Amino acid sequence: MIKLNEGNVLLKPSQRRQLMGWLKRSSRLGKRIGDFAVTIHLQRCGNMYEVRASVHDAAGDFKCRSRRTDWRTALRELSRTVSSRLHDQCLLLAAA
Repeated sequence: MIKLNEGNVLLKPSQRRQLMGWLKRSSRLGKRIGDFAVTIHLQRCGNMYEVRASVHDAAGDFKCRSRRTDWRTALRELSRTVSSRLHDQCLLLAAA
């Protein structure tokens, strides 16, 4: 399950769909691990966008953060980081 808290940033529906496309791999990895939940907080701070993600799954919890001048770059970087960390957890579960 993926929750998006937009804070003081207004995203159009097409931008939300784009974000869900970026998180598709993370979603599949999370389902494979089990008990998957992601909460994403998007906040505008001055001329920067701060994106934080709290990820919970059967292998453990972790948090990620990205801060960029463009919301699209910040969310893309965050989605790649979440995907990479989930992949590492998936490998650790397979080795155990």
